[in-house]
Amino acid sequence: MNASEARVLGLIGTTFRAAQLPAIRVTVPAALAERAVAAWQRDAEDAVPELERPEDRVRRQRAGALALIGLTISERGQVDADGNTVVDLSPELVGVAMDAADDVHLR
Repeated sequence: MNASEARVLGLIGTTFRAAQLPAIRVTVPAALAERAVAAWQRDAEDAVPELERPEDRVRRQRAGALALIGLTISERGQVDADGNTVVDLSPELVGVAMDAADDVHLR
């Protein structure tokens, strides 16, 4: 993807954010829900450096998304009959988690 296409994708993302898309109901396996809540409960580690490498920025943003998923689970999650957590998440958090899934499968 060239810089122009990256900008177009970013502008599309900005449009989606402004549209206030509805929450997405997801089921999170119990063990993963527990880990997300733990991420929310742990203290933030380091301050954001002035100059940040792109991969560090992505890692930091994903850590924040995981913590926000944990917060949402702790505030509004409902345990289903199988012990998993059902929760409505913002499309942005779902998208970040799905992007992270691509990297997990590459390792």
